[in-house]
Amino acid sequence: MNKEFKIIDLTHTLASDIPSWDEGCCFNTSISLDYKDCKSPNLFRVQKIEAKAGCGTHIDAPAHCFEGGKTIDQLTLDNLVIDCVVIRPKQEVGENYLILPEEINKFENEYGKIEPGTFVIFDTGWGQYWNDPQKYRNDLKFPSIHPDTAQLLIERNVSGIGIDTLSPDAIGEDFPVHRRILGAGKFIVENIANAEELPEKGAKIIIAPIKIRGGTEAPVRLMALI
Repeated sequence: MNKEFKIIDLTHTLASDIPSWDEGCCFNTSISLDYKDCKSPNLFRVQKIEAKAGCGTHIDAPAHCFEGGKTIDQLTLDNLVIDCVVIRPKQEVGENYLILPEEINKFENEYGKIEPGTFVIFDTGWGQYWNDPQKYRNDLKFPSIHPDTAQLLIERNVSGIGIDTLSPDAIGEDFPVHRRILGAGKFIVENIANAEELPEKGAKIIIAPIKIRGGTEAPVRLMALI
């Protein structure tokens, strides 16, 4: 590995007690063969995974909301290994915080216009509650993105957006950010970890979803190279 790069893991660990959209268990493992059942020296532990595709740090493909949209296996590596910028609100963020287009304008005034093909991460600070599932879920009240902000990023021709909450959409609003971003052929990554460790500009992101044929969502291993 090139020592010139610092690697940041932006992925939450999957487990049965992680936060989920519907408050139930979205991930579980069981053992179908254990060491004690094997004859030495051929000892194995074989696990079975049961999970919802949209659990933990995961990606939504356009097909998540649109019949005929691109599925997980149709997302190309050119769109998954990309440059990244981080939008980080300057003020304190609460559960009702809405990220408005002005946040994009402020970022661009300081760092320059967002380039086409960029992955845009919103670091709201909500990720600090991940280990407290009740607080993280918070009856589905958490910082979210205004639809006009999503539209502005579509006009910038970004590859996709990510956020450190369960969704870029506030509950009760018919998921307008999902419909705009995915409807434009882009993708969404939710439940990003360690976003606070990223610089505002200059990171290269690797988005590595499980390659599921016809998949509408998939868990990802999300990494940044700085």
